[in-house]
Amino acid sequence: MEETQQPEGLSPPELAAVRRSLANGRMAVTRRSLLRAGAAVALASGGTGALAACGIPPAGRTDAGRAEDRSAQEKRVVFSNWTEYLDVGEDGKRRPTLDAFTARTGIAVKYTEDINDNDEFFGKVQAQLAAGQDTGRDLVVLTDWMCARMISLGWVQRLDTANLPHAYANLSPQFRDPDWDPGRVHSYPWTGIPAVIAYNKKATEGRTVDSVSQLLDDPKLKGRVGFLSEMRDTVGLTLLDMGKRPEDCTADDFDAAVARLQKGVDGKQIRRFTGNDYINDLSKGDLAACVAWAGDVVQLQQDNPDIGYAVPKAGYMTSTDNLMVPNRARHKKNAELLIDHCYEPKVAARIAAYINYVCPVDGVREELAKIDRDLADNPLILPDRETTARSHAFRALDGRESKEFARKFADLSGA
Repeated sequence: MEETQQPEGLSPPELAAVRRSLANGRMAVTRRSLLRAGAAVALASGGTGALAACGIPPAGRTDAGRAEDRSAQEKRVVFSNWTEYLDVGEDGKRRPTLDAFTARTGIAVKYTEDINDNDEFFGKVQAQLAAGQDTGRDLVVLTDWMCARMISLGWVQRLDTANLPHAYANLSPQFRDPDWDPGRVHSYPWTGIPAVIAYNKKATEGRTVDSVSQLLDDPKLKGRVGFLSEMRDTVGLTLLDMGKRPEDCTADDFDAAVARLQKGVDGKQIRRFTGNDYINDLSKGDLAACVAWAGDVVQLQQDNPDIGYAVPKAGYMTSTDNLMVPNRARHKKNAELLIDHCYEPKVAARIAAYINYVCPVDGVREELAKIDRDLADNPLILPDRETTARSHAFRALDGRESKEFARKFADLSGA
C-alpha cells in the first residue's frame, strides 16, 4: 500500500491524543466542527442552491464525465478523506481497513487527509471539474449538501451496482433514498451525523435535558444554553419540537422556528450559537446543555462521566458524509470496490469503533460487539429501531430559499 499522507506536523498517535483530549478542555477543534463551519459559509453564499431535486439542470462539462477507466491496468485508487476519519493501527502508521483491501485485491490505496472543509475542497477541484479534467482523485468524502451541489452540477459519476454487492445489500434503510440522490445512484454514506441534546450533569444538578422546549424555556438553564451555528440542525430540531417536519417545512414554518429561537436570544436564555467550541464549554459546565453532534458526545463521555445526552421524543436531525467518484476519475472500478469493501460488516465495525459516528451498514452489531460491547450497544453509533424512527433530514432547498433562509439564520445567530 502506498504511504499515507498525514496532516502537516501531526502523526497518527498525536492525532489520537488530540481526539482524546477534547473533553479535558485542551482543544476545541474537531473534524465535525470544521466541517460544519464550512457548511455555514456555503449556506450564506447560497452554495446548496442548484439541486437536482429542485428541478435545476446540471451545469458545467457534464459531457466529459467519464474517462477511460484504467483500473485493470493500474491497480491503484486515490482516496481523499477528512482527518481522523479512518481507523489507524496500534503502531499509529498502518491503516488496517486499507491494508486488508490491498491484501485481498492487490489494489494499492493512496490515502490522503486533504479535506478540511467542504467549501475549501470544492475550491480545489471546481476549475478542474468545470473544465472536464481529472482531479487526481478517485474517491472523495463530502457532506450531503455539498454532494447535492456537485451531483446537480453533473460532476459526479453514476456508480455501477455490479461492483457494489455488499454496499447494495447492507446499506441501512435509513440512508437509502435521500432527496438529493434518489436511490443512491451517485453516492454511498460514509457515516451518519446525528444532532442531539447534550448536557453536563453537574451543571444541571443531575437533571436530564431532553427537549428544545427545555433548552428555550427552563429558567434554571438561562444563559447556559447553546445551539449550533449549523442552520439545518438548529432550525430542524426547533421545527420538530414545534410539531413540524423539516422534510417538508414551508417558509412560514422556518420563520416561526427562527422567531422562537430569537425569543431565546432576546431573553438571554441562549448563551450563544457555537461551532467548534461547544465541546470545551460543555465539558467545563459553562454550557449546561446544548445541541451537539453525536460523535462528539461519544468521545466526550469516554473522558467525562458527567456528560449526558438525550434524543428528543419529538425527533432529531441526521445528516451524512458520503463517498462519491468525481468525473474523470481514472480508477472508477477500483474506487467502487473500495466502497464495497467498507460495507462488509467486519470492516464497517472497525471503522465505526474508531470514528464513533452512526454506522450506515446493516448487520454490523455482532462484529462491533467483538471490538467493544459498549459501542455496539450505543444508539448514537448503532441506532435501534425506535431511535431510527425519530431521525429526520432537512429538505433540499432551491437557490432562492437557500439564500433567504441563510440570511435569516445569520441575522439570528450573529454569523
